Amino acid sequence: MSLSVAAVVGLLEAAEQDTDVAPLLDGLGPADAERITSGVRRLRATSDRLRRRGQELAALFSSARELAELRDVDELLARLVERAHDLVGTDVTYLSEFDVGSRELRVRTTLGTVAPSFPGLRVPPGMGLASQVVESRRPCWTARYDAMTQAPHDDRIDETVAVEGLVSLLGVPLLAGDEVIGVLFAANRVEHAFSPEEISLLSAFADHAAVVLQTARLLARANAAAEETRRAYGELARHVEAMERASEVHGDLTALVLQGGDATEVAGALGRALRCRVTLLDTGHLDGGVRAAVEQSRRSGRCVPAGDHTFAVAVVAGPTLLGALLLEQGAVEFGPVEFRTAERAAQITALLSLKQDALAEAEQRVRGDLLADLLSADADRRAGAAARARARGIRLAALRSLVVVAVPADLRRQAARALRGTGDLIGEHADHVVVLTAGEDPAAAARTVHAAVARSLAVPVLAVGAVAGDDLREPVEQAAACVRVLPALGLSDAALTTDEYLPYTALFGPGEERVAAFVRRVLGPVLDWDAEHAGTLLPTLAAYLDNRMSPVATGRALHVHKNTVLQRLERAGELLGEDWQEPDRLFRLSVAVRLARLAERP
Repeated sequence: MSLSVAAVVGLLEAAEQDTDVAPLLDGLGPADAERITSGVRRLRATSDRLRRRGQELAALFSSARELAELRDVDELLARLVERAHDLVGTDVTYLSEFDVGSRELRVRTTLGTVAPSFPGLRVPPGMGLASQVVESRRPCWTARYDAMTQAPHDDRIDETVAVEGLVSLLGVPLLAGDEVIGVLFAANRVEHAFSPEEISLLSAFADHAAVVLQTARLLARANAAAEETRRAYGELARHVEAMERASEVHGDLTALVLQGGDATEVAGALGRALRCRVTLLDTGHLDGGVRAAVEQSRRSGRCVPAGDHTFAVAVVAGPTLLGALLLEQGAVEFGPVEFRTAERAAQITALLSLKQDALAEAEQRVRGDLLADLLSADADRRAGAAARARARGIRLAALRSLVVVAVPADLRRQAARALRGTGDLIGEHADHVVVLTAGEDPAAAARTVHAAVARSLAVPVLAVGAVAGDDLREPVEQAAACVRVLPALGLSDAALTTDEYLPYTALFGPGEERVAAFVRRVLGPVLDWDAEHAGTLLPTLAAYLDNRMSPVATGRALHVHKNTVLQRLERAGELLGEDWQEPDRLFRLSVAVRLARLAERP
């Protein structure tokens, strides 16, 4: 057998172009022609396989380059499954991530699935084809999953595979060194025997994908670590800044203590350091949520929330609540250091408040002693007091008004403290609290004193004002006498002056017992008769005097006939004497009847 060069070239071109070679074999025997035809077919198949393999490798490397450019792990997984799906051409492609700790596999990304239960499916350790891939670290496949015997089945997995309609599965490991990081699956909904070329191609792609995925994971971890480092450095910088602010405010507060600063200056220093608004609240200005927050702070000793971006810290000295600091967050975000700084500021505020209270108490005692000397019967003491007042910068001639205050004995000291700032001299004298002030109007002074004491003590308060003279003893005694008489007139909580009740003070002088004696002396027979009979004469006299001495109006007020009124008045005349309606006796009788009626009130 011999072929020309032209015939050989023709056979090679026919093999490349997949054309019929029979015309080129004319003249050859049947056996030789069959041998040549079979060789051309083999050459053609090898060429096709190499060409297809080259195309697959080109696609593989192209996919690897594209995947290598991705950095987001979730996006990378989705693209990886998409490329594998295109390369292998199966119905479904999915990737299961392997958890080294639990030894579980979880379906992370899918393409081509329709069952909602498939994404996120968990494969227990040792179960299913996926676990076989992990344990063997090599590709595993089955043409019919329902007939698979090389790996144990799991009911939940079998149910999910059946719902998805998968029949044949191929799984290849994603390996990073000796570590399995996942399994890449290609599956069909028909029975299919995976060829070595398909297995090799998916395995090669999985090797590339594993490297890219592991690199992306490491980069993600590195980025997370870098971000954590930046966050830690930021937190450290913030902490250092907070400590610097705390050190600054500590220095300012220390200076305030040494220089005798007050609570307002503490609030100002704290506000400047924390770049926020700080309000100093006293116990009388705690409302709603602020009061609840202050009570919580009082119990815990901590700075607590009092509203949106608002915090409160109680100013406490032992069991006593002195007030609170209210902080409204500004440019600086509050943290543990800022809260601790506010708590220390509250402690400094309490310390300064106690110091100021102690100084004020000492000054109050000095001024109280000075007032006692001014009201003393000893002329030498009064003279010495005037000199001491001048030494303390008090001009006695400028004190134009005085107020005598009546409160229970156990509250007098507290009342005196509440009156600080309302007068120049404040002290206890003869069972009362006395206030001397430069105000020109005794009535206004009495109202100011009454409001201050009532707000602090929350009890009925009598405050009687008078004009101060060169000798303070007389106006003080007049005001004190008025204070003693007023309860008999039904007044126990009021602010007034001695001038308003001058007749009563002139009549009854310095003792309450004189009121009862006066009433007895003027109305004794009437009171005795009422005690033995129906008790109608005193009410009738009171109504008669209140109704301008008109029997008709009196009867109308008492709901009795005019004749009844006249009979009672006649009986009163017999007891009091015929001249009981003379102007002088009638005036004294009117006062006595009013006092007696007031004394009957509970």
